[in-house]
Amino acid sequence: MNPLTSSTIYLTLFSGTTITLFSSHWLLIWMGLEMSMLAIIPILINKGNPRSTEAACKYFLIQATASTILMMGTMINFMDSGQWILSNSYNQISSFMFTIALSMKMGLAPFHLWVPEVTQGISLKSGLIMLTWQKIAPISIAYQIAPSMNSTLMLFMGILSIMLGGWGGLNQTQLRKILAYSSIAHMGWMMAIITYNPTLAMFNLIIYIMLTTSMFMLLFMHKKTTTLSLSNLWNKSPLLTPMILIVLMSLGGLPPLTGFTPKWIILKELISNNSIISSTLMAMLALLNLYFYTRLIYSTSLTLFPSFNNTKMKWQFESMKLTPFLSTLVITSTLSLPLFPLLSLLD
Repeated sequence: MNPLTSSTIYLTLFSGTTITLFSSHWLLIWMGLEMSMLAIIPILINKGNPRSTEAACKYFLIQATASTILMMGTMINFMDSGQWILSNSYNQISSFMFTIALSMKMGLAPFHLWVPEVTQGISLKSGLIMLTWQKIAPISIAYQIAPSMNSTLMLFMGILSIMLGGWGGLNQTQLRKILAYSSIAHMGWMMAIITYNPTLAMFNLIIYIMLTTSMFMLLFMHKKTTTLSLSNLWNKSPLLTPMILIVLMSLGGLPPLTGFTPKWIILKELISNNSIISSTLMAMLALLNLYFYTRLIYSTSLTLFPSFNNTKMKWQFESMKLTPFLSTLVITSTLSLPLFPLLSLLD
């Protein structure tokens, strides 16, 4: 891909999400979603192999279907209210269609099956964009229409996403699929709390993007995509292995790391809203994610696989991959927990 084409595609991708974020008109919101969807298709294909082409087709079909449902809900809302602006008064049909469309776009259960398949078929860089940047626009829409959403439905879909995201990653050896199921589980945490406190959902999104970006950049340094290839990382980069260990633990929400913060605050908010059973169930289901992270860490970081003597010297070769802000991201993703109690003083 030549620089002119690449810059045009990324500018369109950025512009589409920005238009959706700053628009109050449903047609402009829909247009921004379509711009970002069409711009990411060539990014997903990239090398042009059959697997990436198949993944791009799956992504396009799901996103186009979700956009159609979103537009239909918008038209029903226009017929009922006579306006196109983004307001908080919707009838039940349009609100339900908005919920379904946004769930499909975010990969929320039970519309989550496309996420691991698409992520597995694309490169690490494309997967990073799809699992982070492409989540911003639909979650921003959900943030604005949260008062009109059915809180029981969103809580049920959130718990279902946490459960399926944890179960789906148990037997995986592909790192991209593990991160995809992790994304499904994190989306569940955001959607479970969005009707009670939308600000916490956005806070969780920021932490999730930070953690996922750190993990993808660590894997991108040596192009690691499987557990087996990651197990030989001790020979190539001994310092990188404990960094991956700590970031994975933070993704799983293990205290006292940064990833524990959003789960802790969300559970506290649910308990204050008398959702004690739901919060207990979510806390128990979070152990599924922590389990397959721990298993991945044990097989890659806590055991030293047999290797030849000449392979033990690979760490002396300097990596030529550019990883800007990697140190800052890793530190923020793991050591920020003491700073977050200060946020309560800003309210």
